[in-house]
Amino acid sequence: MTIVFKVSDKLKEKMIQYYENLRREKTPPYAVFQAMDADTIVTLYESGKVMFQGISADIDAKMWAEMEEKLTGTKINIFDGEKKKEKEKKERLENYKKSTIGSDEVGTGDYFGPIVVTAAFVAKDKISLVESLGVRDSKVLLDDKIIKIAPTLIKEIPHCTFILKNEEYNKYQKMGYNMNKIKAILHNKVLVEMKKRTPSYDKIVVDQFVYPQKYFDHIKEAKEKVMDIDFTTKAESKCPSVAVASCISRYIFLVKMNELSTEIGFPILKGAGEDVDKLAAEIVKKYGPDKLNDIAKLNFKNTEKYVQYL
Repeated sequence: MTIVFKVSDKLKEKMIQYYENLRREKTPPYAVFQAMDADTIVTLYESGKVMFQGISADIDAKMWAEMEEKLTGTKINIFDGEKKKEKEKKERLENYKKSTIGSDEVGTGDYFGPIVVTAAFVAKDKISLVESLGVRDSKVLLDDKIIKIAPTLIKEIPHCTFILKNEEYNKYQKMGYNMNKIKAILHNKVLVEMKKRTPSYDKIVVDQFVYPQKYFDHIKEAKEKVMDIDFTTKAESKCPSVAVASCISRYIFLVKMNELSTEIGFPILKGAGEDVDKLAAEIVKKYGPDKLNDIAKLNFKNTEKYVQYL
């Protein structure tokens, strides 16, 4: 049994004292301590999260939860984590029995390259194909795997993709649109098109990146809107159509990044780290600063940082 919940600073101090003589020598990353108390392993993390593992985990967890309530008045349900897992499992099973439209995006965390959004329709009779290919959220699949399976998905699964070029993204930014608003607009675009192509479906699923009310506020100016959306956290792991959309988007993003590398004459890096700052400086040296408007997201901090490498 594993139980996890967050504790206050006051309770952290008491736990540190209580487990002082029960600590293990080796401590997991980001942990204040890990202790063995009878048959329960207790790990307290710097974030304030505490994890109880073992046959008697519920007994130890209950003791500290009650103490938290006495100290701060905060009531903790020690089985919230288990209930959440059960709920996620139920959602996944339900989605794997239905024909769904799902959408997902790639490229929002990369300085270089476009944002790619895809909506895909996975009918019930295609779920076995999706599973056989090992389709999962593109963030947890290696690019080599995505390059291998995506052409089959593109051929077999109805989908719609929109690619937002960097110059268009930068125009949105100048208009005052933040990333979530841009994402909402793009998701709505592909969902509107996919819904037209697929009149018969059980549900539409979008990985929740903002509260639903805010999402619909972001798209209020759109001429056509999809409103019957099931917003779900970690949707890529719960819904086949979202996972497929994620993989197709990633594949197209990789293709566009390779095209960009050929155009620029440099291997274009993903992400937004220090190496990206250095690459931006090299591109500016060769093509001038205006080139970044065509290939980068100018509101990222990389635009300020690359100057130190000129």
